[in-house]
Amino acid sequence: MAIRAALIGYGLAGQAFHAPLIAATPGLELSAVVTRDRERRAAAARDHPGVEMLDSADEIWEDAGAFDLVVIAAPNRAHVPLARASIEAGLPVVVDKPLAAHSEVARELIAEAEAAHVMLTVFHNRRWDGDFLTLRRLLDDGALGRVLRFESRFERWRPQLGEGWRELGDPEEAGGVLFDLGSHLIDQALQLFGPVRDVYAELDVRRRGAQVDDDSFVALEHESGVRSHLWMSAVAADLGPRMRVLGDRAAYVKHGLDVQEAALRAGSRPDEPGWGEEPESTWGVLGAGEEWQPVRTEPGAYQDFYAGVERALREGGPPPVDPGDAVAALEVIEAALSSRGRTALPGPPG
Repeated sequence: MAIRAALIGYGLAGQAFHAPLIAATPGLELSAVVTRDRERRAAAARDHPGVEMLDSADEIWEDAGAFDLVVIAAPNRAHVPLARASIEAGLPVVVDKPLAAHSEVARELIAEAEAAHVMLTVFHNRRWDGDFLTLRRLLDDGALGRVLRFESRFERWRPQLGEGWRELGDPEEAGGVLFDLGSHLIDQALQLFGPVRDVYAELDVRRRGAQVDDDSFVALEHESGVRSHLWMSAVAADLGPRMRVLGDRAAYVKHGLDVQEAALRAGSRPDEPGWGEEPESTWGVLGAGEEWQPVRTEPGAYQDFYAGVERALREGGPPPVDPGDAVAALEVIEAALSSRGRTALPGPPG
């Protein structure tokens, strides 16, 4: 019998990511979508014929026996209250990143899930980007030698302010590029190079009228000795390399974003042939000095996240993303928010 999933929210995250990934995962079934928006309800019915449309998440809790899993793709402010309600209803829950706006609240939520013996996991799907999987393979093979510096970017050119909660300045909204794009960059750095002992950040507001950071940089010093330099921006008129990883033997340089998001937005599904494969023209390169060679990008595999959810629910094993990892990323974000201080050099003698 398929695991019946109820999806809360059918904006970009719900429609382009969670719904198609759930529908394409063997053993999972998208049973219900919660949204009051008329256009989004019509889109959900068109995209997934037969799905039940609900006006409120309360309808899930009132009929909890009809579902086996809840997926929260609502605005960040709603993540914790909805996840808490799911846990109280005894329903396993997937929460889109970030898990919460504050690490302390996230820890409390994890404790509640553990006490109730309810699975809680976080949608850090960028662990299944093709470039990330490729770099992990190169690190495992020792191709770069000892890594000295990891440079990673999610940059966009969106000079006009958008609308919606991501642009709001209330801290509870967890808006801005640090929470939005930085959550992924920081999680990837932690997964590759381990815990962090020092954080430096530059969080800037560039667009007129913006309330939250839209052009930011975070530098991490890992306990392993690796330094991660992470850029996230909505106002990058020229996009830098997606990754530039410098080792004492070689470097890996990769331009361009993983292909899966664009494919999902275009209506493709992970169960289609060739999913996640990148054309040779956009592969990264490995080398040093004057000697470089192309490196085939591993196929991206967002579907593996929900395959891991299905396996965890059926077999009782760990979820695909330990929610404690999400807390670690939030702690780095909080350190970045509080580390904006600079040391000014003394001026010329008076």
